[in-house]
Amino acid sequence: MGLPIKAAFEAVRRTKIYEGVSQQLQDLIRDGLLKPGDKLPPERELASMFQVSRSSLRDAIRSLEMMGLVEPRQGEGTVVRDLSADSLVNPLASMLVRSSGLVAELLDVRKILEPPLSARAATNASSEDIAYLSDILRRHKERLLLGEMAIEEDSEFHYAIAQSAKNSVVMRVLDVLMDLLRKSRERSLQVAGRPQRSLAGHLRVFKAIKMRNPEAADAAMRQHLDEIEQIILKKG
Repeated sequence: MGLPIKAAFEAVRRTKIYEGVSQQLQDLIRDGLLKPGDKLPPERELASMFQVSRSSLRDAIRSLEMMGLVEPRQGEGTVVRDLSADSLVNPLASMLVRSSGLVAELLDVRKILEPPLSARAATNASSEDIAYLSDILRRHKERLLLGEMAIEEDSEFHYAIAQSAKNSVVMRVLDVLMDLLRKSRERSLQVAGRPQRSLAGHLRVFKAIKMRNPEAADAAMRQHLDEIEQIILKKG
């Protein structure tokens, strides 16, 4: 790392010293003074710049790694990561994997995200988006008529709604949630009547989106997720 950013560092004197170091580095990354691919100065030099111990500095760097902002590279040192959707969501994925048994909490996150996304879809979905959702429901129904669980169509429907929001981070978050809940979905779809109720819930959401009714779409998705939660938690 060149000399220009050195003037931006300040000595840190706080009770939790590493948090002050971490915050300053976050600010430098946010403001573009540290760019993707930039190498942080060597540990000894950084500790001197911040006037902190090397132990506190290591804790600060470790916290940035957990946030997905930097990564250690063999032979290069610590490098600033590209703040792509994946780099932002990976720490979330790690956290959720450690809590994968907490199905209720995962469902809560879905209830926070998906009803508003459905409302947004009702406003912003293109005619192509509507046609795609309709095709998913057609395939979903066909799978059920063949006595299959339609797990892929179930996931695809929720993902397609998120696509209309045009937000790559939201879509990646939903990817993580869907992956972690896959076993719960497989288990719940084996409950008598559950596949049919899932399709019925999707049809209600689709109808509201097609009618361009955001409030109805939000309510329909909320009802659908409430029904899923009751089945999954009861079965689990």
